[in-house]
Amino acid sequence: MSNKKAADQANHAPQGADQPVVWVTGSGAKRVGRTVAQHFATCGYRVALHARSSLEELHCSREEIAQLGVPCMSTTGDIRSYQAMEQAVAAIVLEFGRIDAMVHCAAVWDWKTLEETTQEDLTRQFEINTLGSYNVAKAAGLAMIGQPSGGRLVLVGDWAVIRPYQDFSAYFVGKGAIETLVRSLAVELASRNPNVHVNGILPGPVMLDTSISQERADRILQSSLVKRHGRPEDVAQAAYFLATQSFITGVCLPVDGGRSIYAPSETESAAHPTFKSG
Repeated sequence: MSNKKAADQANHAPQGADQPVVWVTGSGAKRVGRTVAQHFATCGYRVALHARSSLEELHCSREEIAQLGVPCMSTTGDIRSYQAMEQAVAAIVLEFGRIDAMVHCAAVWDWKTLEETTQEDLTRQFEINTLGSYNVAKAAGLAMIGQPSGGRLVLVGDWAVIRPYQDFSAYFVGKGAIETLVRSLAVELASRNPNVHVNGILPGPVMLDTSISQERADRILQSSLVKRHGRPEDVAQAAYFLATQSFITGVCLPVDGGRSIYAPSETESAAHPTFKSG
């Protein structure tokens, strides 16, 4: 189904189907996206989930939200394929009659030393973290421009693109494009419908992997101004805030406990999952 047809269906939603709809990518596994989806559900949104490979977890996520009494559906597909994302959006509009918000949490993060990083590593992370973000946002955004109420797109970047860790060069190339993508799509989509807004979130560490030692976890905590670890709920609340604003577009909001403006005297420690301990 084309985006035009999806938009036409959105304009002819069934009577009484005025409950807003959010699409959250990367919401199968028990990570940030799943928490975002649950938060929107508790705030009265119908929810469309998404996962590419964690399909069993996607089913569990859908059951959890359904237990809240909230209509919920699942989408799948590789975010590197625009056609797959266009089909996912069309399925959402067909099921719910509209799409009001999209929060893009799907991503990949891998670390290697600069010497070990290959062109294939760079290509993979760029295709998932940059091209994937573009595909998801474009597909959802073009459906939203046909809705009088427009819609809200929220992309998830990373606070550390301004102070990169070592050994994440391929990852930061991919994530570093998110801020430019937010601004560019904010202009593109608003020129077609001023009620379509695009914003971003730049999280700090919000889920410490089990591979992180207690010593490293303590250093991560001390590297924030608020002196506590971030939580997936912090990202979920920020996403909901941006999805419900009518006068904010083209901005990226740090949700990092002050890490982006504060450099502790001791050596800083990366908090990404499976990063080497020390």
